[in-house]
Amino acid sequence: MPVPEVHSQIAIAAPPERVYQLAKDVESFPEFLPNVQSVTIRERAGARTVSEWVGLVPEFRRTIRWVEEDVWDDQGRQCRFRSLSGDWDRYEGTWTFAPEGSGTRVTLDISYEYNVPLIGPLIRRLLHKLVARNTDETLQGLLRRAGGEV
Repeated sequence: MPVPEVHSQIAIAAPPERVYQLAKDVESFPEFLPNVQSVTIRERAGARTVSEWVGLVPEFRRTIRWVEEDVWDDQGRQCRFRSLSGDWDRYEGTWTFAPEGSGTRVTLDISYEYNVPLIGPLIRRLLHKLVARNTDETLQGLLRRAGGEV
């Protein structure tokens, strides 16, 4: 079975550097993402940030926890991230922040696996919808924080 992937993008009417800096402020994500309960920075050294995440999955009546490594490329305005431990069997992806007109095109690509014993196709589809929704909500949150759509 192929690894599920989510791809989302948005145009934001703010310079790439501003949007990129807002995205790097991962500890503020619970302020604008309803399904993120907390983000705690464990380590920040150079381009690497390690953070502990607690997410809410109301549809499954549970929380999901993971430790994430983000590697930020300030020059290229992108970030590669991956789960180091926790509830995800696999959770990794890339953010990119590209100039577009007078604003920024933000792209968020995620691949993930969350294996639950006896998980069926219906639950897999629901999980995919939840990951896609949270990806879109992340981009919408950045949009609101940065000042609007292009």
